Amino acid sequence: MSNMIPAGANAPIICVVGARPNYMKVAPIIRAFAAHQPALRTLLVHTGQHYDPAMKDRLFTDLELPEPDVNLAVGSGSHAVQTAEVMKRFEPVIDQHGARAVLVVGDVNSTLACALVAVKRNIPVIHVESGLRSNDRRMPEEINRILTDQISDLLYTTERSAHVNLAREGIAEERAVFVGNVMIDSLRASLAKAVPPGELLAAAGLDPARIANGYGVVTLHRPSNVDQAETLGPIIDALREISRKLPLVIALHPRTRNSLERFGMLDRIDTPGFLILPPQGYLEMLGLMSGATMMLTDSGGIQEETTALGVPCLTIRDNTERPITIEQGTNTLVGTDPQALIAAAKAILDGGGKAGRIPEYWDGHTAERIASHLSSWLNAHEAASSASI
Repeated sequence: MSNMIPAGANAPIICVVGARPNYMKVAPIIRAFAAHQPALRTLLVHTGQHYDPAMKDRLFTDLELPEPDVNLAVGSGSHAVQTAEVMKRFEPVIDQHGARAVLVVGDVNSTLACALVAVKRNIPVIHVESGLRSNDRRMPEEINRILTDQISDLLYTTERSAHVNLAREGIAEERAVFVGNVMIDSLRASLAKAVPPGELLAAAGLDPARIANGYGVVTLHRPSNVDQAETLGPIIDALREISRKLPLVIALHPRTRNSLERFGMLDRIDTPGFLILPPQGYLEMLGLMSGATMMLTDSGGIQEETTALGVPCLTIRDNTERPITIEQGTNTLVGTDPQALIAAAKAILDGGGKAGRIPEYWDGHTAERIASHLSSWLNAHEAASSASI
């Protein structure tokens, strides 16, 4: 019958994206699945957790991602509401299309929600970027990471230290496979198309000459940094101090802008040392990062991207789930103490910062390794399931 739900190898691998960082990870996977022989059929589901339509469309265009086959249009809400809404809207997608497997990436609410639906339907769950741990359970992302890894059938890792974390949590060794960092696939594929910083500033009505002798790039959005005035204020004051020596380009996140307005601090970044931009597309941020003297951020993904680009990065957090960017890369964890941030920035300006090196398998071919391994794994898994019936 034509309306029967596809099963087994005839069903698609459902690939889930929910928030901005997911797009950079799924784009190369979709391409690698299509190029694999035989091709791995996919169904791209966008949960709508990142609900800015303009930003979503821009990212899909920048990354040459196909338009989603399904958009769940979940939107914002508390963690509980958002997770529950994704689950409610995702299950009918499986009912309609079937699923050979469900592939989730990263650590956002959509990652855990779709994994929960799949595992309760006895559908294999594939988690890309497994085993990363900040060891800070106050972070919602940390809970999502831990729980998704526990229920996933196959766990693809970006660094070998992730396997130590997984083993400590009782996850069988054979479930975890080291493949490298798929986000670096996107970076390498997109670097030639990155928007030059001067061109970007000119388009925003800012004078490119202000960054002729170097500049830093700031991204700040984590609730622990921007939701309380007593934390955000000292960070902004430290950035003001740094901006006296090095112009700082800030792609101002809506959450951060709202906090600055609420706390009456917006005028603190209205100084000659700051160049304020709205949130940027992927190719714009890539251009800014690749030309920067340093990056100052609380983002997880940017720690990896700056390591791949060889750009010194100061992470304004007390912990990181990406230790390889510190051990091998260009990242320095400075915490939120303003004096530590100022001192670390001065050290880069005086001495050039950490040179670092490119970690193992951050070579632009991670998605191909995933496609090759997953194809074999699914065939073996389905053969074993058939034999047991």
